[in-house]
Amino acid sequence: YGKNTIKFLRLHKEGKKHFVKEVEVCAHLRLTSPQEYLEGNNSLVIPTDTIKNIVLVLAKKNGIPSLEQFAIDICNHFMTTFCQVAYVKTYVQEVPWQRLHEDGVPHIHSFICVPDGIRFCEAEQCRNGPLIVFAGIKDLKLMKTTQSGFEGFYKNEHTTLPERHDRILCGELFCKWSYGECKDFDFDCIWKKIRECILEAFAGPPDCGEYSPSYQKTVNCIQMLVLSRVSQVQVIEVVLNNTFYNVVDMKNLGLTNDKEVLVPVEAPYGSCACTLGRKKFFEA
Repeated sequence: YGKNTIKFLRLHKEGKKHFVKEVEVCAHLRLTSPQEYLEGNNSLVIPTDTIKNIVLVLAKKNGIPSLEQFAIDICNHFMTTFCQVAYVKTYVQEVPWQRLHEDGVPHIHSFICVPDGIRFCEAEQCRNGPLIVFAGIKDLKLMKTTQSGFEGFYKNEHTTLPERHDRILCGELFCKWSYGECKDFDFDCIWKKIRECILEAFAGPPDCGEYSPSYQKTVNCIQMLVLSRVSQVQVIEVVLNNTFYNVVDMKNLGLTNDKEVLVPVEAPYGSCACTLGRKKFFEA
């Protein structure tokens, strides 16, 4: 049981310059006894209102140095404060505020919300067990207008999809990775590096791009690049929900439409997912 959608803004000031972190937190506990479920005995139950207040107090006292560290702080607090807690899991996601710039000069106290992917993390721990940290990005919308195709797929009497060697590749990406047992990582730096890997693998070189034969191959390229460059990542999951675009037929309007006006196919939409990890992690 626990408390969901604990939303708040943490404002930090350094002189005239302000820093903001707006987050949503979910904190769930499992107790050493199920007596509140079986017997109606609430003597061990930490009220969810108390859970909410603890999260807010930790934000006030410790700040939010990174999403992952804040999730770790929450787990550590419940494990060290309450002997009846057998397991704690914390989820934290961030509102994407970015500092405003005017003529290249960063503003000291003004921000803009830029929906270019939502950062999130999870931390979980069992009593007498290691603290495990996950992180990720979701709702990241990506598109490239060429260098993508889909050919040579299996066909039977139900196949109506034509082969394409030049199409728009567009989708909403969810990516989650595991660090394994928690260590003293620079979580902010690693998250930014992984985001850069995602964008690079999706798009290819800026002057020419890179051909994608399928959404599945693009997902795998993202995972392989992350695992090759970020040694701290043990397992990475990627889900790509696809948006397809159809070329509008303008012949009746007396126009030739050479893939210049397209309409999105809202539903149904495709989706592909893959989880990839280091062999040593699965053997462990």
